[in-house]
Amino acid sequence: MTAEQSPIPLALRGPKPATEATRQAQKKMRGSLPFADQTSFDNAGRGFIASINPMTIRHAHNDRVVYDLSAMSFLEDDAPDTVNPSLWRQAQLNGLHHGLFEVVPGIWQVRSFDIANMTFIAGNSGWIIIDPLSSAESARAALDLANEHLGARPVVAVIISHSHVDHYGGVLGIMSMAQGLSGEVKVIAPEGFVTESLAENVLAGNVMQRRATYMYGNLLQPGVRSFVTAGLGAALSMGSIGFLAPNDIIRLTGETRQVDGVEIEFQMTPGTEAPAEMVFWLPQHKALCMSEITSHHQHNLYTPRGAQVRDALAWSQQIQESINRYGDQVEVHFASHHWPTWGRAAAIDYMERQRDLYKFIHDQSLRLANHGYNMDEIAEQLRLPAELARDFSCRGYYGTLNHGAKAVYVKYLGHFDGNPAHLEPHPPVAAAQRYVEFMGGADATVTKTTASFKAGDYRWVAQVLNHVIMAEPDHVAARTMLADAFEQLGYQAESAPWRNFYLCGALELREGMSAGSANRPAAGVVDSMPLEDVFKMVAIRVNAHQAGSTRIDLELEFTDLSEVWCLQLGRGVFHARKGHRPPETVPVLRTDSRTLKRVLLGLEPVTGIKADQHAVDTLSRLLALLDSFNRRFPIVTPRA
Repeated sequence: MTAEQSPIPLALRGPKPATEATRQAQKKMRGSLPFADQTSFDNAGRGFIASINPMTIRHAHNDRVVYDLSAMSFLEDDAPDTVNPSLWRQAQLNGLHHGLFEVVPGIWQVRSFDIANMTFIAGNSGWIIIDPLSSAESARAALDLANEHLGARPVVAVIISHSHVDHYGGVLGIMSMAQGLSGEVKVIAPEGFVTESLAENVLAGNVMQRRATYMYGNLLQPGVRSFVTAGLGAALSMGSIGFLAPNDIIRLTGETRQVDGVEIEFQMTPGTEAPAEMVFWLPQHKALCMSEITSHHQHNLYTPRGAQVRDALAWSQQIQESINRYGDQVEVHFASHHWPTWGRAAAIDYMERQRDLYKFIHDQSLRLANHGYNMDEIAEQLRLPAELARDFSCRGYYGTLNHGAKAVYVKYLGHFDGNPAHLEPHPPVAAAQRYVEFMGGADATVTKTTASFKAGDYRWVAQVLNHVIMAEPDHVAARTMLADAFEQLGYQAESAPWRNFYLCGALELREGMSAGSANRPAAGVVDSMPLEDVFKMVAIRVNAHQAGSTRIDLELEFTDLSEVWCLQLGRGVFHARKGHRPPETVPVLRTDSRTLKRVLLGLEPVTGIKADQHAVDTLSRLLALLDSFNRRFPIVTPRA
């Protein structure tokens, strides 16, 4: 461990109880919402058929658990003071309702085998599966459960609703790559799926995955003082991730498919909850699948793990388009998360509230921006109208008004608020050193902050002591109090990601950060990844400072593809050009595309390529100039 990652003394590391300020905050929340309304619990349990016991899914190849709700029985109790009672309600709905459920005759869902749902539609000869979860293990367990209780059927088609990994990562648990490549199993996805899924989950993959460990509470053990839910679902599966390019792409709203006797009509919803997304209508069942455009909470307009800012106005408009297209026929509404809504009136009312939720955030954030407020000022004063605020399906269990308003601001205006003092601020460590000096040194700052902690002003404690930690990461008193402040903020948070971020920050401060391994994409993703995307990954790993004036040219001839590529490194910039032949003096590397992709991304050694030695040596020179990314890096403490 490096100095900034060292733990605080053992006696100071344990979680603390809720303070009086936190207990009062929870009491206020209990009195503000209609907790006696049990409609969501009735819907979450409706149609239950069976689950697995214990609710534990193991890895296909390693002796470890990839998904486990077996330790969540504490959710059967009343909300403790260490969990926001509104979030506790959502945790109960997610964590205590797992297994196979009938939506309507011919449609079933397996819920809470992952953060998302996996939906089964019975075709004439087999299963049409919607969104095969995050990992192969969870998807396989869901398919096995459906086959056991509904009768075994082959998988004939997979519909991937959008470009987030919890909706496609488990695809290789329910079908083989060969079945997708041959078209034996139809794989249907929206236009842009391949580009957007790899851009989000691969190019920014390492930093996003590290932040996701905080957002989804992967570092926390289940318990009333730690992990209780992910908000969007019970928990995130941590198994084997795969990827398959679709063999049938939906491009236009109104396109239809007859899939194994089931008619499906698609509505394109790009740029809303995901850059590539679609929803669809099943007329034979009078069922509308809204993908992740609607869910039983307020969703993220910006996700704290990091991703493109989402368009709140387009999101609202697409919900209205769904109402316009299918509202006079729909009898059941279901989605890729949470539980369905039955009955036309109830479904339309729910969708209209979701529509108004995102349009309210959009319109009111811009109203205040046009008055000159910056994004922090807007986020501080924005409040939902009472009718939406008292609706549990609009509560911020995943997204929040606070960072939703900031997302709208950034989408239109960027991070800069117009104040020239914010054009070029010092970075965190340099600023912190100056702040701490101004405040009289670290010891004096901690002493002054103690009064704020006792008064329950944990936000201010966090803001001030963050400077101390960035300036003096080993200051034990500051680390201890900042961890305690994060913990109380986590206890009070209604958003599951906010709770998990706060509690994981406290954990890092108290126990330090264990060494991480190098980040390499899963083989199940790499093997299906287009060459263009592999070369994009190589480009972002080039260490330009180390490369200096190095010039490298290499021609690639693939034994399994009728393609020729030229790789070039110069001026610290990497290029890959398809169909471009360099001068004859450039070495030529002949190999298969799968081996090259694995070598470039660190899954196999370069010695595994049996080709012209000069070409292999040239490739080795390129590989030596590529950075590797460590899966673990500090978040609440400074980097070395």
